Amino acid sequence: LANDMKRNDRLMCLLEEQQKREIKDMNKALNEFQKNQTPETRREFDLNDPQALRKDRPARVSDTDPRCTISGMQKFAGEDLNYEQRMKFQKEQLREWSLQQQKDWKNALADQKLADDLYDKYRVDMDRKIMELQRQEEESRRAVCTATKDFNRVQATELAYKKELDKSQTLRDNMDEITFLLRGDFLSENPAQALSPLGDRVLVDRWKGMSPEQLMAIRHYQKEQVQENMRMKEQERQRDAEWDRQRVQAARVQILLEREQQRQHRERRRDLDFMNAELSQEQRAKNIYLKEEAYSNVPTAQYYAQFNTTTR
Repeated sequence: LANDMKRNDRLMCLLEEQQKREIKDMNKALNEFQKNQTPETRREFDLNDPQALRKDRPARVSDTDPRCTISGMQKFAGEDLNYEQRMKFQKEQLREWSLQQQKDWKNALADQKLADDLYDKYRVDMDRKIMELQRQEEESRRAVCTATKDFNRVQATELAYKKELDKSQTLRDNMDEITFLLRGDFLSENPAQALSPLGDRVLVDRWKGMSPEQLMAIRHYQKEQVQENMRMKEQERQRDAEWDRQRVQAARVQILLEREQQRQHRERRRDLDFMNAELSQEQRAKNIYLKEEAYSNVPTAQYYAQFNTTTR
């Protein structure tokens, strides 16, 4: 799980670096284009050309100018013979400007839509990767829980089996002890010790009970049994304490693992929100720049003054 998380973190870092490099290259190319562009190659150069009047043809070249009327009078003072043609040309030029502005605006909207689509695709890709990481974490957590449950189940089964064996062994020992006592010389009063040398009768006057050695051996055996029982109880208590300690240790490790995963998840979410905020600011700045660029070619008063001078 740790290796998968490290690999996913490295992948996310590589994707972020690649995106930063692409944005940097795009800005560098735009700056180079703006730096190398000359005034003659600009789109609006014909509106601000200082040699526009010199390049333009005069209203009347000579008396034989074919643009004049057929009558003998070439031109009267105050007349504007090219009014209709000039107005037609101005309307055509205004229409071309309007179409060009509409085309630029459509291109800007298309670029904006493409940028939004790329951004949405990037967000969807990042969300998909985050969901995949969450799914892997959930699967790992479920696998750990399943392994812990199986281990606890096996340990409980072994403990129950050991307790059953100990109980059976204790019962057999008790039955053997009872059988030994019942069949021993103390309770059965073995007649061998009271037999006469001839073996034909029991010498009642010689039966004095058990000897001190026999009594001491019995007491010593009973003490050993008590000590053995105490030792077995102590071992069982230590075994139970060890099982309890192992279960508590496993639960503590599980809690620490879940806390660490939650902390890493919060850090990833915080980094993702910060990155989204930066992308949103960059997108907003780009939108403002496109709007300013679209409305920067409005005809000025200098342009209309040129036509007034020509008319005079």
